[in-house]
Amino acid sequence: MSSLAERLEWGLVPAVPVPFRGEAMDEAAQRAYATWMSRQPIAGVAVWAHTGRGPHLSAEQRAVVLGTWREALADRVVVAGARDITMAIEARRGHADALLAFPQGDDPVKHHARLGRELPVIAFWLYEAAGGVAYDDATLHAILDLPSVVGIKVATLDSVMTFQRLAALLRSHPDKLLITGEDRFLGYSVMCGARAALVGMGSALPGLQAGLLRAYAGSDWSEFHTRSAACDRLAEATFVPPMEGYVRRMLWAAAADGGLPPEACDDPWGPPLPPEERALVERAVRDARTAGG
Repeated sequence: MSSLAERLEWGLVPAVPVPFRGEAMDEAAQRAYATWMSRQPIAGVAVWAHTGRGPHLSAEQRAVVLGTWREALADRVVVAGARDITMAIEARRGHADALLAFPQGDDPVKHHARLGRELPVIAFWLYEAAGGVAYDDATLHAILDLPSVVGIKVATLDSVMTFQRLAALLRSHPDKLLITGEDRFLGYSVMCGARAALVGMGSALPGLQAGLLRAYAGSDWSEFHTRSAACDRLAEATFVPPMEGYVRRMLWAAAADGGLPPEACDDPWGPPLPPEERALVERAVRDARTAGG
């Protein structure tokens, strides 16, 4: 296993959103959020991912986001989403530690190999409704055989069967890390073989989710069960239709958890959500903190 994979193993990597006020990125809130997150028990963060709206941000905005997190988490892993080689080069120049490779339907093995010339790569299985590509097994084996690929994040959203199949495939690559992206069944995905988590839900209550991973690694089944149930209830309030609304919901959750100002929770690319949803999310955060956070 690579040194990067060792740093990630049994760790939580929140896929962090970017705080906006209307159409403007709130850089002060961004810095405060990074400072708050630096006090949490996390292995690192992922920026520019789907939660972080990476492809929608300008190059200047991406530089601000990466620079803020790199400064705040100097001793931890910063993963940057990369849709193309331009974003990969930006990430390397901004001193990211690794890339999360956005799915690519056109020669995906070559795509991962090219990204790997810039930084170590985490492959990404993403459900198709969110822009993912259903790589077949031969393609996945070829991607995982690349020396620059340290593991794969799997985010099926709701397909336990697909996650089980991919977890079984990973057993042929024991030197690669299976990273769960399954917010809606986080605990079960760990039981299936995931040894790290890179999830948008980690944007809030990271201690709850990091504790779930520690409990499983330490065979503390009572603690694992309690935290898993609390995570499921949090996800039931945040990862619901319209699914693209989860980014705004996680900004609300981060604010309720003390990481963001309440006014810096806009998502210019997400759907509008009714105010009563925010109250539901805030209640879910309070309940999760009481139950296990």
